Amino acid sequence: MTILNATEARAKLYSLIDETAATHRPIVIKGKRSNAVLLSEEDWNAITETLYLVSIPGMRDSIIDGMKTDVDTCSKDLDR
Repeated sequence: MTILNATEARAKLYSLIDETAATHRPIVIKGKRSNAVLLSEEDWNAITETLYLVSIPGMRDSIIDGMKTDVDTCSKDLDR
């Protein structure tokens, strides 16, 4: 994981945005008072979606069961 101080991060901000979007690795930015983490928008959206889905009662077990299901046994038509 890349760790930079705030001054370094400020000087390289645009390249850091490109780097985190391309590599999907977070970048830690250390400040004098606190620290922050730079993530790509795609990764942030994935994290928030995962948190939302696991917050729904029974959803985690449903996803695990679904992952065990052979694709050939799934219906080809969607219920509308």
